[in-house]
Amino acid sequence: MNSTYDFPYFQGNSLSDLFAPDITDARYAFILNYPATASWAAYPNREKYFIQDGSSEATKTSFDKIGQKEPWKNLAVLGDAIPGIVINSPPNSLIDYWREHFDFSYSSMEMIDCSTYLEDLGRSDRFDKLITLFPFDNLKPEKHAVHPDIHYHLLSKATLAELGVQCPKYQTYNLHEVNLESIELPEQFPYLIKASHGLSGEGTYIIKSASDLNYCLQEVRKYLDIKLLDTIIVSEFVKNEVQNYCVQFYVSKTGNIRLIGTTTQLVTPEGSYLGGLIHYRETDMSRFFEMIAAIGKYAHQQGYFGVIGF
Repeated sequence: MNSTYDFPYFQGNSLSDLFAPDITDARYAFILNYPATASWAAYPNREKYFIQDGSSEATKTSFDKIGQKEPWKNLAVLGDAIPGIVINSPPNSLIDYWREHFDFSYSSMEMIDCSTYLEDLGRSDRFDKLITLFPFDNLKPEKHAVHPDIHYHLLSKATLAELGVQCPKYQTYNLHEVNLESIELPEQFPYLIKASHGLSGEGTYIIKSASDLNYCLQEVRKYLDIKLLDTIIVSEFVKNEVQNYCVQFYVSKTGNIRLIGTTTQLVTPEGSYLGGLIHYRETDMSRFFEMIAAIGKYAHQQGYFGVIGF
């Protein structure tokens, strides 16, 4: 058991409870959906805060995932203390099911038209700060609860080596400074090539053969053609893994850490994500304490507060 750190477990039962001590200084709301880059998006992230959500219109993440599935999952456990912004209202039957099982009222849900929501939020005086899952190009920086430059930097795979934790060896390439064809790739398979800000695993390519590499390079070129990619990472492949975990915790504005738990992640032999098994209190989190401390400290020093998963 690691006795150097004494991180308490979060004792509440909602995202609102997690954020509550840090949102007393202003009027906050939570934008529950990710930004998108597809043509259907009224406010696509195509200027600064790129999110790799598909290399072509045909493969981009659909509205039902970004506008419904993802925000509704967050809304279900948000609680009632923070207004939750949704751009597509969940069906009444689903809200009734949540009320029965989670015992929240969902009276603070804010339904805003998806064609105007960022403009409405930007000029509204109802909310001073907006908590986001990812920075929005079309939301004023001062409206973000965490400055969007900081948030974007922390979400980048290229930031991993700065966190002070053990990680696979990797090399970062700015594709505006280095020609894709001139990058010296590893001589032996397998290895990984990753886009910097892939949504739900998009932009992560496990290179086990020449055909994998050809496919990856085609996809990267597509992203370059539509001007939605700046940085890629070439990383070693972690072999002989024993278990795949996702550790979750909350870092407050004062730098205090509260543990949420650890999810055992499931993947196919090819590396595709299948989901997670949650046995929060059955996992000894002390094995992760040094990483939690390092990542939490780095994020706090950068000016971040909120949930962190690694």
